[in-house]
Amino acid sequence: MNDRAGRRRARRLAIGTAVVLALAGMNGPWLYRFSTEKYHQYKINKPEYKAANGKWEIIEFPEEYRQNTIHAALLRTGKVLLVAGSGNNQDNFDAKKFDTRIWDPVKGTIKKVPTPSDLFCTGHTQLANGNLLIAGGTKRYEKLKGDVTKAGGLMIVHNENPDKPITLPAGTKFTGKENGKTFVSKDPVLVPRAKKVFDKATGKFLRNDPGLGRIYVEAQKRGKKFETGTQDNYRVHGLKGADAKNTYGIAQKLALDKKDFQGIRDAFEFDPVAEKYIKVDPMKEARWYPTLTTLSDGKILSVSGLDDIGQLVPGKNEVFDPKTKKWTYTDKVRQFPTYPALFLMQNGKIFYSGSNAGYGPDNVGRDPGVWDVDTNKFTKIPGLSDPKLMETSGTVLLPPAQDEKYMVIGGGGVGESQQSSEKTRIVDLKKPNPSFVDGPSLDKGTRYPNASVLPDDSVLISGGSEDYRGRGDSNIFEARLYDAEKNELKRVADPLVGRNYHSGSILLPDGRVMVFGSDSLYADKANTKPGKFEQRIEIYTPPYLYGDADRPSLSGGPKTIERGGTGTFTSADASKVEKVRLIRPSAATHVTDIDQRSIALDFEASGDKLTVTVPENRNLVQAGWYMLFVTDAQGTPSKAQWVKVP
Repeated sequence: MNDRAGRRRARRLAIGTAVVLALAGMNGPWLYRFSTEKYHQYKINKPEYKAANGKWEIIEFPEEYRQNTIHAALLRTGKVLLVAGSGNNQDNFDAKKFDTRIWDPVKGTIKKVPTPSDLFCTGHTQLANGNLLIAGGTKRYEKLKGDVTKAGGLMIVHNENPDKPITLPAGTKFTGKENGKTFVSKDPVLVPRAKKVFDKATGKFLRNDPGLGRIYVEAQKRGKKFETGTQDNYRVHGLKGADAKNTYGIAQKLALDKKDFQGIRDAFEFDPVAEKYIKVDPMKEARWYPTLTTLSDGKILSVSGLDDIGQLVPGKNEVFDPKTKKWTYTDKVRQFPTYPALFLMQNGKIFYSGSNAGYGPDNVGRDPGVWDVDTNKFTKIPGLSDPKLMETSGTVLLPPAQDEKYMVIGGGGVGESQQSSEKTRIVDLKKPNPSFVDGPSLDKGTRYPNASVLPDDSVLISGGSEDYRGRGDSNIFEARLYDAEKNELKRVADPLVGRNYHSGSILLPDGRVMVFGSDSLYADKANTKPGKFEQRIEIYTPPYLYGDADRPSLSGGPKTIERGGTGTFTSADASKVEKVRLIRPSAATHVTDIDQRSIALDFEASGDKLTVTVPENRNLVQAGWYMLFVTDAQGTPSKAQWVKVP
């Protein structure tokens, strides 16, 4: 460059700098924000940044296909089932507008699916045949104190007849013997017959223990004067003779207090090929916020939830048999708060991490432990830090599943608490006397953290909020990858969308992660502007898809592999494969995703052939469809092949 050209360049730079400085003087904050945002976009799109931190992108459906997604499940077709039901929207509920969508992340297509009931706050799990079992949902929305116009509450109906049960129809009237006030039932109720009690030593008859039925009743007229303040016995209208003598009601206070959500008994299988709901036998108990967990014999355990009168189901758990499509009660009673995180262990018992989504007494069923469903024995596990801050925490079975280590992430206080925990806690259930120990901490106390297991044995932990439902604009725009082998958290690219209540995340067959939902109470720090449900989906592409190495190829192979059996696949990169993982597809809601697990497979490479072996333990490898991934030394995964384990 000659001197004249150099002087011209210097002069242009000086003029440009002067213009920038002048603009800064006139409009400094705007210019700062503009330049900062431009630089941020430049930075996060640099290849080296994406290779180290990954990248987030927003997917926004056309307006006619948007919904308030509450539940999501990966189907064996590779498509994603997105379920809203009424979507936490009273107007939708009143209009019986219940929504379901199927999204194809490869083709980008979206399809509306007829939804038979309000599956808002249902339970779900993957079945062995590849269908999704869905059970429970919403019968009535909650009414806050002040919105309730008729006094009402729980009526316990007693039947002292040991010879027969009795059914009371909807609309049955109950009149208090002391208060003289009349209340009307909203639904029919079956009251079982009384149980005869005998002295074990002598065989002498002692008494009849009445059969009990629970029903919601409310006053015939509006107003505070129809409230009751104390317990009373109630005469049942419409009964005669022995039925009138043997049947009566007992209720505590019937008032204008807040009325909680009520659940339904409806159950369905969703067929991913026909893409429709198939009705099956309804549950014995109505449930809103239940957890469904696969047992050792392949049957499905349904636990907890609010019942058809808005009360926590009193420990009456039941089992679905996929062969008969019928539900039966378990022999023993055990109560948990709603959406308890329950995982099948390799010994056939159930691990309860203590994570839950809310409703239930703060002193019942909240301790973590190992539950033997057959004997009902529950062994508590000690060592949990922040034990009072487990509501809205997340739990994940760390990879590989054979290690039987679990991580509990964040959490908050019971109910609408402002308290939240930054802790992660880890427990190794293979130890003779397992105890929780703290893992690496998060930056902030975090409620509603999403966690997805990845094919390279890392776990993506993202989103959440510091306060209940994101109050005070407290959403956390952070994501981390947890390295289970090193026990380390690494900060990666920040998500673009805040996620709190009603959010979840799901691993896709191409190795990316889909994040959905969020239901903030407010949209500002002052808590004055109502929040809006987050309908956008966000996709995280992990660093392993931005490295220099090409993805390992994987094709062919059997569609079914027995436990203890082998399957041979084709891969031009067979010699470079470091790990093979069998990952169960997710079914996520309310920070609860107990289906996901990543199982390590033994394998042998020969030329372009890769032969994998499935472990024999049926509790480790539950029957059903799985994604089979292979990864290379850099942790780069193949695209998944779908494999069924019968």
